[in-house]
Amino acid sequence: MTSPKIKQMERAYGFDEVAIVPGDVTINPDQVNIDLTIGPFTFAVPIIASAMDAVVNPEVAILLHKLGGLGVMNLDGVQARYEKPEEILDEIVHASDRDVTHLLQKIYTHPIDEKLVAKRVETVKKAGAICAISLIPANAKHLAPIVKEAGADILVIQSTVTTARHISKSYHGLNFAELVKTIKMPVIVGNCVTYSASLELMQTGIDGLLVGVGPGAACTSREVLGIGIPQVTATMNCAAARDAYFKKTGKYISIITDGGIRVGSDLCKAFASGADAVMIGSPFAQTFEAPGKGFHWGMSHPHPALPRGTRIKIGTKTSLEKLLFGPTSVTNGSENFVGALRTSMGVCGAMTIKDMQKVPMVIAPSIKTEGKFFQAIQRTC
Repeated sequence: MTSPKIKQMERAYGFDEVAIVPGDVTINPDQVNIDLTIGPFTFAVPIIASAMDAVVNPEVAILLHKLGGLGVMNLDGVQARYEKPEEILDEIVHASDRDVTHLLQKIYTHPIDEKLVAKRVETVKKAGAICAISLIPANAKHLAPIVKEAGADILVIQSTVTTARHISKSYHGLNFAELVKTIKMPVIVGNCVTYSASLELMQTGIDGLLVGVGPGAACTSREVLGIGIPQVTATMNCAAARDAYFKKTGKYISIITDGGIRVGSDLCKAFASGADAVMIGSPFAQTFEAPGKGFHWGMSHPHPALPRGTRIKIGTKTSLEKLLFGPTSVTNGSENFVGALRTSMGVCGAMTIKDMQKVPMVIAPSIKTEGKFFQAIQRTC
């Protein structure tokens, strides 16, 4: 008798299971180059704020631009549905845990107003900021020309899982290649976690790829659907596709690790795994400027039939500037992300982000606990 063919599984790794190996040469942190390029735009800070209603509004997008980063507005959310989104956000913040999901489902069924879509873009552009907006695939064909005409600079097409090929009996799926040719602006798509799907998406002409399914603090896709790959392995998969595509075509696609980043060490490990940038939600939602006022909820929370997110109370702990640049008096890595990245690159001898992508890493599940007996005691007290 022949042995049955059994499905094989690969080991995948998240941020807490790996460590970065320091280099043989060190560099002053202020001398490393952390610039991010997306299409014709260059950013001094390779950190992007997630397109979530609790994270980015026009004011936050403008402030992040001034700080050298990028905030992506969700124009499938309350900013595009309500003339006074602050009132709606206040309702969400003050809803009980029992009622909040039903409330969100009701709020997000309100129709999108094309005039508000254009208005939000124009607000950001009038302040002289680069404007990045996010749409779901189902609305992209209709709304992309509107945001383009309003002056938006970067288009993000985002869903829980994004592929270049979508099969449906009910509608004609979004063709990314057609959209890229039509819209004539940098397009970032997501989310993705595998080499093959990444490569197919890159072949459509996009400029950036979001990596991550389910790692966000307010996302429950992993619990509800059971899907996802830990972020270190997912980033390595997609970065390998980027490198193969660049070698074949000469076009470089930015890999953006999206979700699961809580502290500076997570951020640094994302770049060491191959990222060109990171997209962050909950740390930005904890800032005083965030529209969520200390609350945060997943983009799939309002789904009318199968919510895959939750509202979480995270509090307000810092400012946008301190989160990115410090100075900080906390020792847990939750502030001064840019300082953490520069210092990690300096210790590794990485002059550029591309150098950081090549530094060695090791599997080290005890990296945060080894020798930390007294810290562990304090955390449990």
